[in-house]
Amino acid sequence: MAEKRTEGPIDAKRFAALADAYGSALHRWPPADQAAAMLFADTNEGRAILARAGRLDAMLDRHRVDAPSPALHRTIVVRAAAEVRQSRRRRFWWLGFGLAGVGLAGAVAGLALVAVVSPDMQPDHYVMDANATSFGDAGPDADPYEENL
Repeated sequence: MAEKRTEGPIDAKRFAALADAYGSALHRWPPADQAAAMLFADTNEGRAILARAGRLDAMLDRHRVDAPSPALHRTIVVRAAAEVRQSRRRRFWWLGFGLAGVGLAGAVAGLALVAVVSPDMQPDHYVMDANATSFGDAGPDADPYEENL
């Protein structure tokens, strides 16, 4: 967030906003505002604003957060490890799906290429199958009145 730069004297509203944001210690304030803030801090209104910010700073300094219990620490570590394992499994499965998809796309492209590029050639010879005889086709759909040889 870009800070508003103060060139000249600071007003009470800006001084209060900076005190709310940075506390009562002027050395923590943005360097561009420190000189004007020091001048305003010498006024009664400035001292009142800094006193209110100082009380808030003291209250925040007294607040302590207890260290997490060992059980909570173990629970967090176990859940994090489980999440890492699940993430690795998901990555593995997605990799497998991707490879299968690439293989399928290659097979489809190969079939399309063979269908488009290969010429329609009639075989030079007749291949005998189980329903064919040297006298003609003897299959169930054969014409019983074939021409006599």
